This record gives sequence, structure tokens and C-alpha cells, in this order.
Amino acid sequence: MRKGHILGYDINEKNCQISFFDETKDEPETYEITAGNTQIPLVIGYFQERWIYGKEAKRLATVSLGYTISDLFERAMRREKLRLGERMYDAVWLLAKYVELTLEKFEDIEYITFTTPETNIDMSKMLKGIGRHLGIPKSHVYVQDYKESFCQYMIFQPKELWQYESALFFCDDQRIRAYMLRKLNVDASHAGDTFITVDEVANAHMKELEALYPIISAEKARDADAGFKSMIENIFEKKVISSVYLTGEGFENNWYPDSQKVLCNGRRAFLGNNLYSRGACYTSIRRAAKKEDGPIYLDESMLMERIALRMRVNGQEGWYPIVSWGEHWYEADGQWEVLLEDTSDIEILVESLSGEEMVVEKLSLEGMPDRRDYSLRIQVEVLFLDERTCRLTFKDIGFGDFFPATDFQVEKVIGLGGTNGQFNSMS
Repeated sequence: MRKGHILGYDINEKNCQISFFDETKDEPETYEITAGNTQIPLVIGYFQERWIYGKEAKRLATVSLGYTISDLFERAMRREKLRLGERMYDAVWLLAKYVELTLEKFEDIEYITFTTPETNIDMSKMLKGIGRHLGIPKSHVYVQDYKESFCQYMIFQPKELWQYESALFFCDDQRIRAYMLRKLNVDASHAGDTFITVDEVANAHMKELEALYPIISAEKARDADAGFKSMIENIFEKKVISSVYLTGEGFENNWYPDSQKVLCNGRRAFLGNNLYSRGACYTSIRRAAKKEDGPIYLDESMLMERIALRMRVNGQEGWYPIVSWGEHWYEADGQWEVLLEDTSDIEILVESLSGEEMVVEKLSLEGMPDRRDYSLRIQVEVLFLDERTCRLTFKDIGFGDFFPATDFQVEKVIGLGGTNGQFNSMS
């Protein structure tokens, strides 16, 4: 892994931030536009026949020169058409152009993980499409929300910092959100794996915070500090918290001295504004290294089932997953090629984390071409029709010039639980 080729990209309504991995360092670094400044305003413009972005575009908008567009993130999600100067543009194209401009310093990007406040199928498709527009292979572009980025960040921290629960507080100029990372309880048959999640445990709109920008009012600061302290005490009651993290522009002014005493009482606390982009970069590092061990992140939007085929790999026979728990159903499609032995059926294992019994199903290969000595090459395709329905297709694709492909194909449709409360049973 070379410097700057493994990236984490935090993008939201206001800004973006980029963290990158340098193999000569122990952990990701965050790209600085100027000394100490890592936030790039999400504004794009066109001036004197060139594209501009970030602070330059923001300054241009202030003095009403050239053409600029803000609110680009939300507009791209709504697939709006926008006028910039004499031309109309697709908002997604403009967002892709903005991302491209911000990444000009990074050549030959191999892996990138986008992280956003929330994600869904439309968000994932849009950002993955932007990644492909940049020339990054589809399988090397990932999308995750802030909660998962917090989790991935913590996985790479010393274990004593998340031995019990770990808390994250995010604050902007109006609101404080509190999150808690914890381990999940799973069926004893999966005791060899560690599953963790992040819950939003509190969300408070604090009018006092509005008065802290840009000038701190001492009275309002005391009120905000008291409100934040009360929130912390309620959240931490009867919990063992290993570490606390504060992020967001709202924590940049030291208006919370009493709250800070509670946060630091018997635990380590950290303040910074690059946790999400670094968490995204850690995901890219794990994917690039094909590191599948370690804790598995789950939330209510992810698959609670695993689908595996009985195969022999490197001389070892066993169940090999083709769909893994901890994936979003809309990102779990895949395609592989396998060589079959002399067999008349394929065994499929469906295993759930919710404690239900494992189900083994057999798919008949009746009508399959009669070939021996591993000369039957089959394409295995996984396609999710929706969050509850997975279709497996097994197709003969021939064996080079020796055996041409035939029209043999069989399918198996597997019904899954979907997001029907299984996750809650693991709390």
C-alpha cells in the first residue's frame, strides 16, 4: 500500500474531509488544505473558464462573482438539474466533479470508503457511481454511515478503550447527539466471533448552543454546560464506559468545563474532528488487506443471515460463505467460478444470528453435462431481489476450448428474515 492510495472520504451537507493511509505510518493521516484546516466546504463554482471548489468557491459566492452552487449534497440526492452560468448540469455530475477536484492531490487511488451521516440504497449507488467515475474499481468503493465509521475507528484503537462501552458525542451549532458502541449478544454457536454495534442513545436540540456562535455568551455557555452535563449523567448511569470521544464544530469552544469533568471521571476522553474520515480510511485498509478477522459491525439495516456452500478450498472441505452477515442486502450481490467434483447436487447452508436453527438445503444438478476430473466449470451468481429474497444461479460456462458452455442452468430462491426485528433480539 503506497501513500495516498487508500482513502477515507467524509462527506455531508456542509463539508468534506479526506484521510489517507501512508504505509510508513502507524495510522491514517488527514489531508490539510492549510495548516490545521481539514474541512473543505461543499461548494463548487465556475469562474474565468475554470472549475473552483471549497473556500475559493465560497469566497466567490460572497462577492457575487462567477457562478457557484451550494447545498450540492442534498440536491444530488434529489437528482436535481441545476443551472451554472449558461449551462444546465445534473447535480450528481456536479457532485462527482467536486469530489474529483478535492482528490486531485491523490493519484492512482486503489480503495476509497465514503462515509455520510446516514446511508441507504440510493446514497450507496450514487457514491459508488462517483467512485467508478474516478476510475476506481467497483469492488474497491465502499459506503458506510457515521456510526459504522465510529465502529471501524474503534476497532483499530487499543482494546482497553472499548473493553466495555464507548461513547461518542457529536455537536454542531444547535444539537448534540450521543452514540454508544457496545458488544452484541449472539447465539452460543457463534461465540467465536465478536459482533458490535453503535446506538444513538440521545439527541437534544439546545437553544443555548445557538448563542455560542460566533461570540460566546458566558450566561448561555453556563446553561449549555449544565444541560450537557445532565445529558451525560443520564446516559452514563449504571454503565461502564471505557472511553469518550467528542467531535463536531460545536466542541471547538471550551464552553463545557463542568461536563468535561464528568466525561473524564475514571475514563479517557478525546477531542477531534477527523474521526469519521479516519474510520472510513480504516475500512479501506481492512478491505485492501483482505482482513476478514476481527469484530463484525452490525445494525438494524444489515443482513442477519449467512449463506454458504460446501466446497473444498486448498484441500480443506467446509462451508464457505458467499453471503456474509453484516452486509447491506443491496451490496451483497456477487459472482464466482467454481470447479465441481463428481456430484449430483449442491449443498447450501443458511445460518441466522438470531438463534434459529441452521438450514441445509440441496439443489439438484440433474441435467448437468457429464464431465469428470474437475472439468465442469460453474458460474455461481448471487442476486438480491429485495431485502428478504436472494436468488442463487448456477450456470455451466464450459472449460476453455476443451468443453464449450452449454445451456445448463439451475436457480434457487432463498427467503431471508429482512429487517424484521431480528437485530433487536441480539441486544
